[in-house]
Amino acid sequence: MVNPRAFDALRPGSRNSLPSFMSHPASFRTARDPLPDQEQKQAALGYLNEAWAEARHDGVDGDCLAQASLFAAFAELVGTYGEDAVATYAEGLPARIRNGEFSTTRARQ
Repeated sequence: MVNPRAFDALRPGSRNSLPSFMSHPASFRTARDPLPDQEQKQAALGYLNEAWAEARHDGVDGDCLAQASLFAAFAELVGTYGEDAVATYAEGLPARIRNGEFSTTRARQ
């Protein structure tokens, strides 16, 4: 989903006539040049963190965000890989959760 604020500079009467990324030399990748998988995952996480912070700032509860995010994520995976493949993937989640893979803070032992 595109951040609607990304196009503010294109609106009539804005101080800048071009978004900041357009005023720099074209040293970035284009849409036809996909990022390597790990870079895509890092970029995606950055976008999600920004959206999450904005929603929290707007008063959306973290639990609601988490549930909506899981729904959206599983819906995307099912649409891409199918229900059986995603169900098999999800079967491995309990062990990963218990193993602390998704914990942001870990207790020191």
